[in-house]
Amino acid sequence: MVDILLVEDNTELCGLLCELLRAEGYTVSSAETGEKALSLYEKYGARLVLLDINLPGMDGFTVCKAIREKENTPIIILTARAEREDKLNGILLGADDYIEKPYDIDILLAKIKGIFQRRLARDIITEGDLVLDLNAETVTKNGEALPVSMKEFALLRMLIENKGQTVAKEQLFNRIWGSDSESEPQTLTVHIKWLREKIEADPRSPQLIQTVWGKGYRWGG
Repeated sequence: MVDILLVEDNTELCGLLCELLRAEGYTVSSAETGEKALSLYEKYGARLVLLDINLPGMDGFTVCKAIREKENTPIIILTARAEREDKLNGILLGADDYIEKPYDIDILLAKIKGIFQRRLARDIITEGDLVLDLNAETVTKNGEALPVSMKEFALLRMLIENKGQTVAKEQLFNRIWGSDSESEPQTLTVHIKWLREKIEADPRSPQLIQTVWGKGYRWGG
């Protein structure tokens, strides 16, 4: 999962923003159309979406609505459209902020930093005797720290957040390893095995991370 998905059809501006955001330490993917943005989001996810409104084909309002119907990912609209009706529409569709172009890049970076700090500061997932700290990316079981890698943590988080639902192997692999990964899909099976050894009472008969044969995995805790 990337930190930021930037949806901007202005190639020059998109390139500049990507460089600035990466210089700040964020991982960034970009899309020039709404259709591509939703495709990337569905496959790889994002912790924050920066969204232009005036896009070829599907506009930013439609993208905002589609994301918000499924997840609570923060969305900042960046647009030249300054009409009151557009601002209201964006906020009503679930955008967290609406910033007019041209904007001060330092203010934008400050808003982005603030969103990450606020969300990470309160993001704790408790599932049975497991506690996931989304800020530190650590896991404890009955109060004792488990030695999980970043990939294992991401897998565990995704499974728990989709509790009771089968998550396809392809979806897990794409979200955790990404489109640019040189890893083989088989590495997913290996990481699932390692996770089971750390969290299951009996790894040979897993009750938490259940295999749905031919499809993927489901959290059954």
